[in-house]
Amino acid sequence: MTAPPDVWKIASVADAARARAAADRIATDAGAPTPERARFLTALTARLRRCLGRGGEWELLLHVRQSAAGQTGRLEASLSPVGHSGPGVLDDVPALTCSLPHQPAHQGPSVATSLPEALLRADEDTAEVLSLLDEQESLVRLHREELHQTNQGVLALHADLEAAARAQRDLLEAERTARAEAERARRLLTFLGDASAAITSSLSHTAILRRLSDMLVPDYAEHLDVWLFDEEEYADPDDELAHRVREHSAAAVAAARTGRPQHAAARPGALPGVDDLPPSALSPERSLLAIPLVAQRLLGVLTLTAPGPRFDEDTSVMLVELARRVGVALDHAHRYQQSRNTAEALQRAQLTELPTPPGLLLAARYLPATWGMNIGGDWYDAFLQPDGSLLAVIGDVTGHGLHAAVVMGQLRTALRAYAVENATPGEILTRLHRMLGHLQPDLYATALIARFRPGEPEVVWSSAGHPPAVARAADGTVRILDAKPGVMLGIPLPYVYTDHRADLPAGSSLVLYTDGLVERRGQGIDPGIDRLSHALAALNTPELEQDLDAAADALLKPLLHDSERDDDVCLLLCHTVTP
Repeated sequence: MTAPPDVWKIASVADAARARAAADRIATDAGAPTPERARFLTALTARLRRCLGRGGEWELLLHVRQSAAGQTGRLEASLSPVGHSGPGVLDDVPALTCSLPHQPAHQGPSVATSLPEALLRADEDTAEVLSLLDEQESLVRLHREELHQTNQGVLALHADLEAAARAQRDLLEAERTARAEAERARRLLTFLGDASAAITSSLSHTAILRRLSDMLVPDYAEHLDVWLFDEEEYADPDDELAHRVREHSAAAVAAARTGRPQHAAARPGALPGVDDLPPSALSPERSLLAIPLVAQRLLGVLTLTAPGPRFDEDTSVMLVELARRVGVALDHAHRYQQSRNTAEALQRAQLTELPTPPGLLLAARYLPATWGMNIGGDWYDAFLQPDGSLLAVIGDVTGHGLHAAVVMGQLRTALRAYAVENATPGEILTRLHRMLGHLQPDLYATALIARFRPGEPEVVWSSAGHPPAVARAADGTVRILDAKPGVMLGIPLPYVYTDHRADLPAGSSLVLYTDGLVERRGQGIDPGIDRLSHALAALNTPELEQDLDAAADALLKPLLHDSERDDDVCLLLCHTVTP
């Protein structure tokens, strides 16, 4: 049940004080918490002051309302002017409320409290509120200190995170730099390996220098110049420019004199293992790098013009190493060319000047291999025997180079010696076989010997593993003398070679050759022999008898025009005429 409200008339300050004291007593008896009671009374005092400030008589209603259970409730306070039936001046302000934990013991005018007592109680409430305020301030200070420490920790954490992020960025940048340097080093090493393979795969100094220029320009050098001290050995004697005196930079001259790499630029390059010089008069705007080409001796100087502002350290190290390998490759090419020239000169010196016997025309050709060391083993020979017959010989020693040329000379000399006794071709080959097996057990040779007698319309021949001779009749019919050949000379087993006979009347031709004329890689020898047969059949007898040398060239042309000769070629063309 809800008790009727207490009504207080407010016309003076004393009335307001007594009403406030009554409200304080009700709230205190009902056990309202001090802070809530203080807030309620402070708000009520403020409203009472406003009413007194407006004048007139006011009515304060203090109404205790109970909850449904009757244990708790609330105190409501509302002010309105007396005698005013319409909306009051404070009607727009809601009533003040204060929660009551339990019902007050007394209500009505009896709850009035004397003003001194109310004042003391107000001081007690103020003291309690101040005590609570002090506690709150202590808590606030504590929380403020904790917040400050937290802020300091957050700032320190931010600083640590920033330092960690900075360190992480530095590490990432260092890793990127290391990766870039490693990738660049890998590219330089890959280029050095590829370039080395390219220059060492050739034994021609011209090809080596051309490949070097193709690889370095324009990525690693804007321009390059190679100064070879013995370059006149390789120069074309008809090329006037090749024999012209060339200008070389001071850096190249210094490199040639000292044997050390030289760098010429406006600023020192500080390149590892490289001396610095002033800028070159030949290229004042660009950096020059002059590197000696050294093998067992100083061969020359490689001068490079920088593709950009300067040479960097890694590139200069790679270029110096590449120049060292170029020097070795050029030295190998030089030695190879010397050996090749010596073998070719020895081979040509031992080739026979063809005789001119009655009833027989002879023409011969010797073509060294265009590349490689495949020279020095092929030979031809033609000479008269004491009985007036002529022996035509074609042969090929296995192996190449100077040693093969020397063995070829020994075989040629021995063959002529054995032929002095008018031995047959088979007998001569049998003796050569025994001699070669004893003299050079690790070398073998093939040979074919044909003997022509004046006035006889036939040829006697014998072969030691050599490609078959090709014969042409006067009417243009071609046949291959493909009787079973004997074994190669020098094979470690006893063997007696057989003589064979073939008709060869006047107007007929016989072609002796080495395998370099007819053999091609991947094709074997038979297609080449067929091409030779067709080329021989295409000739006519008047051409053969009028100019046998031109006929020999006509035989070579269709067989060699589409091929780089990787082996020696020997050809001996014999044509019979009426004595």
